[in-house]
Amino acid sequence: MTQAATTDTNERQLSYREAIIEAMAEEMRLDETVILIGEDVGPSGGIFKCSEGLFDEFGHDRVIDAPISEAGYIGLSVGAAMTGLRPIAELMFGDFSLLTMDQLVNQAAKIRYMTGGQCQVNLTVRMTMGAGRSSAAQHSQSLHALFAHIPGLKVAVPSCPYDAKGLLKAAIRDDNPVLVFEDKMMYNDVAHVPDHDYVVDLGTAAVRRAGSDVTLVGTSSMVGVALEAADELAALGIEAEVVDPRTLFPLDIDALVDSVRKTGYAVIIDEGVQRYGATGEIAATLQEQAFDYLDGPVLRIGAADVPIPFSPVLEMPTIPDTARVVEAVQSQRRR
Repeated sequence: MTQAATTDTNERQLSYREAIIEAMAEEMRLDETVILIGEDVGPSGGIFKCSEGLFDEFGHDRVIDAPISEAGYIGLSVGAAMTGLRPIAELMFGDFSLLTMDQLVNQAAKIRYMTGGQCQVNLTVRMTMGAGRSSAAQHSQSLHALFAHIPGLKVAVPSCPYDAKGLLKAAIRDDNPVLVFEDKMMYNDVAHVPDHDYVVDLGTAAVRRAGSDVTLVGTSSMVGVALEAADELAALGIEAEVVDPRTLFPLDIDALVDSVRKTGYAVIIDEGVQRYGATGEIAATLQEQAFDYLDGPVLRIGAADVPIPFSPVLEMPTIPDTARVVEAVQSQRRR
């Protein structure tokens, strides 16, 4: 587990999007086997402009515009990884990953085990997650917990530009298939990113804010929600500790237990639908491994159990927000 470092406003600032581009560019310069493939990732720079400039530097042999066939180019990427390349495959929207389930779940996740380690799939898949931009039900889902359920896959959920770069570089260098979920609402977020080479180890959580009264575990953009809630709770005399798992698998269980051992309470916040999701897995883990330290039940806050509406008036209430976190903590302590 790492402690969140304070940032100097004079240090270099990058957006979440720029951090992703820089991570891919650095890895492609270091290793000629790293390639990028996806829809519109070439001259146009991607639908969210997360590959801008890469085609100009690396050319069409290493930045490949794929046809609109997610199953096709993810399958191609699995094969390329098996033969020695390190593909980065971009899915425009995480929702489209459902078209690639056989390639990812039955092939990429299992080949290393089925061959006794003789063949490995050095594959990174980048995809978006999250609602909030009126993209409607088929372009707004957060499906990260679904893939975290699959043995053989690793799942990263970066919450800031620093981690967007560091986790992506770690994923590219990993010898296993790694899925990196990027919340599309964070692409313009700006924060400090060092200009030297670094990675954020998969499976290492970070404490974003220290506290002694309650542990708030947030994933991806919900880290920001947890931090806002912690500010409001502090004004009420409740000091919340905010823990960012960074990856759903591997999960830094020791970091979560250490925090709950100190605070005695926990609230889990995740933008995926609450039922059978990441909140349930983390809550169950804490109940099993930190039960003696808990002074109340672990509470969960996830997305509403409905397809995500197009209308902003209907959409926004489906997403966990600061008010819900504050109310959950207050209700927990009233029990």
